Amino acid sequence: LFDVFFSGVQHVWGIEIFTKSEVEAVNGTSVKLTCTFSSTEPVSLQTASVIWDFRSITADIYERILYYQEVPYPIEEGLFNGHVQWSGDIKRKDASITLNNVRPAFNGTYFCQVTNPPDVHANIGETVLRVVDKVTLSEISLLGAIVGGSCVVILVFLGVFVAVRMYKKRNKEKDIEMRVEEYRNKQSNLYLYTFDLD
Repeated sequence: LFDVFFSGVQHVWGIEIFTKSEVEAVNGTSVKLTCTFSSTEPVSLQTASVIWDFRSITADIYERILYYQEVPYPIEEGLFNGHVQWSGDIKRKDASITLNNVRPAFNGTYFCQVTNPPDVHANIGETVLRVVDKVTLSEISLLGAIVGGSCVVILVFLGVFVAVRMYKKRNKEKDIEMRVEEYRNKQSNLYLYTFDLD
């Protein structure tokens, strides 16, 4: 009896689900929500089923967005109508989906559940999606490019200015040295000339 009970527990908890904890997507693009699983039982199209649910980060909304049993059944009304696409392969233990043309309203947590009888209970995979604004990213990039470019230009001008100043200073010092040497030579010649006259 104990062996039968223990065997039953193994079957109940035979599925493990793996998802990314957080995913980021640019507003208006597509993003894949990865969900893979392992099962102690053989996996087939006829036995395995997948459920994807969504909980909004801003509103108290919890809704089913896709059900899979041999074929995918994406939601056909509401927020996700036309946005959910099956991207998995049950035979390869892949239950992933793709969200097309994501919107800020898609910010929230996505739950992936898989059953493969007699493996019917498992952990629930959770992925938090953050939809970011493409315009904001472009503006930040543009601002960064402007600031960076300005710094480079200033550094170049500063380098040129310092180099010119040093070049002029060096030439001036050489000119002074040459004049001093020339003066000394004149003085020496004058002294010799005076000495000869005497």
